[in-house]
Amino acid sequence: MYSENNHLNNQLKLWMLSLLILVSLIILVGGLTRLTDSGLSITTWELFVGFFPPFTNEKWLEYFSLYKTIPEYSQQNFNMTLDEFKVIFWWEWGHRQLGRIIGLTVLLPMVYFTVKHGVWIIKKYGLIFLLVCFQGFLGWYMVSSGLVERIDVSHYRLATHLVTAFIILSIVYWQFLKLSSSSNQTISINLFIAKIFLVLLFFQLIIGAFVSGMDAGKIYNTWPLMGVNYFPDDSSFKEFLNLKVFDNPSIVQFIHRNLAYLIIVIYALILFKVINTGNKKLYKPITVIGLTLAFQIFLGVITILSGVKMLFASLHQINSILIILSTLYFLFISKYKRQIN
Repeated sequence: MYSENNHLNNQLKLWMLSLLILVSLIILVGGLTRLTDSGLSITTWELFVGFFPPFTNEKWLEYFSLYKTIPEYSQQNFNMTLDEFKVIFWWEWGHRQLGRIIGLTVLLPMVYFTVKHGVWIIKKYGLIFLLVCFQGFLGWYMVSSGLVERIDVSHYRLATHLVTAFIILSIVYWQFLKLSSSSNQTISINLFIAKIFLVLLFFQLIIGAFVSGMDAGKIYNTWPLMGVNYFPDDSSFKEFLNLKVFDNPSIVQFIHRNLAYLIIVIYALILFKVINTGNKKLYKPITVIGLTLAFQIFLGVITILSGVKMLFASLHQINSILIILSTLYFLFISKYKRQIN
């Protein structure tokens, strides 16, 4: 019986690890799809078709003619050739295929494990499948926002799509940790501030998506000042009272910068608390968080100063995955429990 349980545990762990890699990969490809302005190259949802790319010139011309009907082409890419269109098409097509692969990687093993081991599999892992399905809908909902009146997708929908991807990533990683041997190495320590830190990281992901969606990183390419002042020259503090404050690219970049500073301060408080506890099991994970956080700040500054070069912007997004995962690992092994006085 122990051998069977151990075998199942290893199979489930491999399943979660595969999903973890695939979700990380699609976040990377999704970021590059945005950076290359490729997200609107396929103008139909193609939920049950589109598995195969165009094989004939006629099919390529059909996709290209559909692209020519949207504002991005007529207002921005009106000189685009078919060969140039193929480049952005492949990014979006690859992104969608990864989404399909993830869907199958969730569904097929879940069906297999449920049939073999019972419905508790659905109860435990069914949320992942529902979120992946919802994410597919969000992807099209995001794309549809850029097909009629805009030359880009809605930055609000982009942020929702990105954060949902990170929620899926987090749940998968948490399940993986529960299946791993590290679950036997947890300690109980009051680090509620680490949860606040994680919430701030997710809020930063949202603001980062706003920056990306509005190309806000290209407005001020100086640091630490924005132009000649700390606050953007083309805005005022009164705009924070406006409900449309997140539609202002300059303000959004300002928030993104300063939220990063706040995250550093919160990290310093966690580090001080960990050192003060003297628990050496937490030293390594908190150091990893610090290193990834420092690298993220460096990448953010370089991305701004470079005028949002694709390499730096992509590394900035990849490193955000490492920050989230290292923070989740830290929370998992600290196994915080609310103290009852």
